Amino acid sequence: MPATRSIGAEVRRESLLQMLKRDGGIRLDLAASNLGVSAMTVRRDLDDLADEGLLRRVRGGAVPSLNARPFGERRAASLEAKAIIVQKAAALVPSSGAIAIDASTTAGGLASVLAPVESLTVVTNSYENFLSLVPNRAVSAILTGGELDVRTGSFVGPIACQSASAVLYRRFFASANAVDAEAGSSEVSLLEMQVKRALADRAQETVLLVDSSKLNERSVSVGFAWSEVAMLITELDPADQALDLYRDLVPLL
Repeated sequence: MPATRSIGAEVRRESLLQMLKRDGGIRLDLAASNLGVSAMTVRRDLDDLADEGLLRRVRGGAVPSLNARPFGERRAASLEAKAIIVQKAAALVPSSGAIAIDASTTAGGLASVLAPVESLTVVTNSYENFLSLVPNRAVSAILTGGELDVRTGSFVGPIACQSASAVLYRRFFASANAVDAEAGSSEVSLLEMQVKRALADRAQETVLLVDSSKLNERSVSVGFAWSEVAMLITELDPADQALDLYRDLVPLL
């Protein structure tokens, strides 16, 4: 990669990163049309951004990097897909008892759509998600506490795991850094997965919330096997061909 870039290249790079945050992915042909440049030029820009770890190249474009990212950065990504996933998942929230949501921005979106409930306890290991739950007077929000992972903004470690294990959950709503038909889900952080495991072990069901950019990918830490997942929710129609590999592994919504 050259040491310096033209102003035009920098403007394109910034535009591409904004597309990635807004849409959750970049289509090479559409980006070239929007920027008024050739597909080859966009391909070079995407390759440079991938070399810097700012995105991940896939056939025909790019998707977000699998590296750990701050909560605020993750919250701004794939907004349309997350909104669809949250609306689907909201129908699975019980009116009483307890649920858990992990430190993902997708699961955290449930806080904004919780309907009036009888008496619902919601446990999370994310301070940001906890703050989103507090305004709902009908919900008893509990933050696990623990050691703060500055990369993700989540609480991890023995204290977080112990707190997560102190409640019996009707459902645990979790996201994943990546999902694969053979490997199941996977995470960028082993410590993050330990807390998710503690929450899942106390839950009657684990519901996985994943936008389609994470399909057919593998991250670092082993997550959940498909036999441990009660349902996979994406923004896609369950009949979408992109979900064919998962159709016989887990119920789709």
